[in-house]
Amino acid sequence: MRVRSLAAALAPLLMAAAENTIRFEDVAVRAGLRFVTDSCPTSNKNQPETMVSGLGLLDYDRDGDLDVYFTNGAAIPSLIKEEEKYKNRLFRNDGNLKFTDVTEAAGVAGAGYGMGVAVGDYDNDGWPDIYLANVTANQLFRNNGDGTFEDVTAKAGVAGGVLNERKMWSVAAGWFDYNNDGWLDLFVSNYCVWEVNKDPYCTDPSRTYRGYCHPQHYKPLPHTLYRNDGNGKFTDVSEEMGLARLYGKGMGVVFADYNSDGFLDVFVANDTMPNQLFRNAGGKKFEEVGFELGVAYNENAKALSGMGAEFRDLNNDGTPDIWHTSVEHETFPLYVNRNGRLFVGTTAKSGLARPTYQMSGWSNGVADFDNDGWKDLFVARANVLDTIELLTRRRYPEPNSVFRNTGLGTFVEVSASAGQDFQVEAAHRGAAFGDLDNDGRVDAIVTVLGGQARLLRNVSQSGNHWLMLHLVGTKSNRMGIGARVKLVDDKGRTQFNHATTSTGYAASSDHRVHFGLADAGKAAEIEILWPSGIRQLLRDVPADQIVTVEER
Repeated sequence: MRVRSLAAALAPLLMAAAENTIRFEDVAVRAGLRFVTDSCPTSNKNQPETMVSGLGLLDYDRDGDLDVYFTNGAAIPSLIKEEEKYKNRLFRNDGNLKFTDVTEAAGVAGAGYGMGVAVGDYDNDGWPDIYLANVTANQLFRNNGDGTFEDVTAKAGVAGGVLNERKMWSVAAGWFDYNNDGWLDLFVSNYCVWEVNKDPYCTDPSRTYRGYCHPQHYKPLPHTLYRNDGNGKFTDVSEEMGLARLYGKGMGVVFADYNSDGFLDVFVANDTMPNQLFRNAGGKKFEEVGFELGVAYNENAKALSGMGAEFRDLNNDGTPDIWHTSVEHETFPLYVNRNGRLFVGTTAKSGLARPTYQMSGWSNGVADFDNDGWKDLFVARANVLDTIELLTRRRYPEPNSVFRNTGLGTFVEVSASAGQDFQVEAAHRGAAFGDLDNDGRVDAIVTVLGGQARLLRNVSQSGNHWLMLHLVGTKSNRMGIGARVKLVDDKGRTQFNHATTSTGYAASSDHRVHFGLADAGKAAEIEILWPSGIRQLLRDVPADQIVTVEER
């Protein structure tokens, strides 16, 4: 009787938790965000052709509206942007979800074969800069503050790591202040050893169709860490910081302070190799602890095809959890942080194992899409190999997916009711997240391989309140990257978030810190722990606004 009574009592709560209030509509074309990813697919099936592209969100002109930057491929075999269609693109947000292509005026068309975008204010001048992770030489564009950018790659010394006299293929990069000196440093996630038109000849079992090869056919690479010297230049400290001898096939790279020691740690989702978690030992060394802490493998002790990654607190206990994507028949694993001492795989327990088993995911994101106080999950989906339709009954294009956080330790897929536009199948790749119209609802932009990018405007009608913090560092780095925020609303509920731009696969998202407040009318208290160690308190902050907070 007790069990039945408990089940009966919980039933309404579970039904309410599963009820979907998350909705999206694709407004890219009418908003003027016209961008088609072109990877120059060839009959030689070069590995990078299937992996483009990333994107970044940034307010490059500081008008209060998020602008959008897309990377793109290049001609093969030259790996040069020989035609207009291969150029990277910067779209200025003119407000009211209207965008203008300002690529040429800004000088950010890029060079070479692009992959990922990392947004950060590396020189602390208040203007966000752009770093590109490329197959060819990486690039750093410094924001001049007048609508233009300058390529300062050579001057800064960040063209990319070299191994055996060859520039390593970089997929993603991210900005973080690993030594808390107030200057953003740069971590570059490198993928595998590759040369154009020299891929192995991989076919289906009947040897009828040539396809893109499995990553097992390629050798791994170490990652690259650049220390910001504070004078516009960087020093490669990969060797002295303990990274140069640790190899992987790096895809998504994300940052958080998992053990609350005041220093940002690094998680890298590796493709068909164990994931890596680099513990930051006081800014003096990085120690790889992925296996020790339980995030190297999934719950079945298998290395997965890691792609996009997120490193945020999903259960509001004050410690960041890890969630990454992979390919079909692997699931998208969730590792819950237990007091900074261990991560526990909860993929099955959380309800994510069954629905994600048949999915292939690229970029992903964690955000409170319905503003109910619990962060939800988004994944940009598509199968990895274009021959998949020929070899199996699985389709290459897939629809995206969104999982609503029930607040009970579980997630429910609500994609089917997220709107008609959300059901569209495509070869989705990159995804970045931010409030593009400043209405308090987090939107998503997703790139499509060989197709038109999608601007999925969040049109959820939950009626819930929200609050967003735009952090401005003074002693810490200007963007406040790494700042940890604790919010207690006027109903006594507590939640946590932190400032970062590094999300998903090869992407940069809005660095502003967003909170859903559900039915709360204000934040009773907000505590900000800056990278500098300064602890700052705000009290009785009304809901439904964007608040600029300067470190003091």
